[in-house]
Amino acid sequence: MVTTDAFDATFRASLSKLLAWRRDVRRFKTDAVDEALLHDLITQTALSPSVGNSQPWRWVRVSSAPARAAVSANFERCNSAALAAYTGDRASAYARLKLAGLQDAPVHLAVFCDEQTEIGHGLGRKTMPQMLDFSVVSAITIFWLAARAHGLGVGWVSILDPLEVAAALEVDPGWKLIAYLCVGYPVEEHEDPELVRFGWQDRVNPADHVLIR
Repeated sequence: MVTTDAFDATFRASLSKLLAWRRDVRRFKTDAVDEALLHDLITQTALSPSVGNSQPWRWVRVSSAPARAAVSANFERCNSAALAAYTGDRASAYARLKLAGLQDAPVHLAVFCDEQTEIGHGLGRKTMPQMLDFSVVSAITIFWLAARAHGLGVGWVSILDPLEVAAALEVDPGWKLIAYLCVGYPVEEHEDPELVRFGWQDRVNPADHVLIR
């Protein structure tokens, strides 16, 4: 049985370091990721909390050249449209950002939510059906932290049309895309977010987002 005694000050310090080191990665080495390690990381996500124990996460390994090309083309279109929505200095800043590691990351994972799942018998999601999506995000967070603990980088690509991705990957029509992840060993390590480092958006004071009623 695990007790709080197992989590001493050294462990807590390491955990804090891991949380700070998690960082979204966009620059990857092309070195292969060990298949057994990848399997273990995905297996660990089964420990994630989910509404009604519904376990709605569905992981799709995107490996074929046509599928990856479709996703990359999707990103380029969406990225161009996003750039066009900005003007002036903000547009110039956006254009300088590296927003995806699609070309270099050796592993691509599309993570879907099975919105039609009967697992969990609907418990806890009658009034908040979006809890299924939040459950998948929890699994992604577990994967992300576990991957970083093994030195892997993870990048979440959100500049995509989710319906196009789902169609390109020919998944069940009841599945909703939650995340497209690039996974691999990072070229460089940083504790500060890239968007802070390149002047896009600073961190805010967490206290400013805490309300008391």
